[in-house]
Amino acid sequence: MKSLRDGRKERGEKRRRALIDATLRVIERDGVAGVTHRSVAAEAGVPTTSTTYHFTSLDDLLIATLITCAHDMATEVYWMIDRARSRGSRGADEVASLLAEALGPRRGRTMAEYELYLLAARRPELRPAARRWLDVLTSMVRPDDLVALRAFLAGIDGLLIQGLIDDEPPTAEELRPVVDRLLSSP
Repeated sequence: MKSLRDGRKERGEKRRRALIDATLRVIERDGVAGVTHRSVAAEAGVPTTSTTYHFTSLDDLLIATLITCAHDMATEVYWMIDRARSRGSRGADEVASLLAEALGPRRGRTMAEYELYLLAARRPELRPAARRWLDVLTSMVRPDDLVALRAFLAGIDGLLIQGLIDDEPPTAEELRPVVDRLLSSP
């Protein structure tokens, strides 16, 4: 009986993650306004009852999506910072390449994540989930200088937002000198 319950739990977690991934795809395509239980279910290829079973409200679904994005983003930024610290100038190259990828091939995903974060400015119930990525990252990195980390992250946010509104995404070569400056700031 125990393995049956474990199997159900595992399938339930997989379904939940599939619904969160589908939510991000809907936001990429249609924006947050396009998120409904029905649109997410259709994107995930499951019955609408699956979305309402796992997420009773759209806020629950958006919060879960924000938390997942926060964890994923914190993990990605953690590795970016770790590589930059350990590789010196080559680390700046890697950070610039990751940013160029986020603004080029992964542009839709980056836009969806920022749209979710900005939604939290209007919807206070989403704010704790939106702020979570900084908390997660800070606990992972344990920086000696929290101010320097926040300045670095603010610079990265600025580069990403500027890149999203550019007609052409910046290249890694264009981003490299700015990333170099962010990494060398006291």
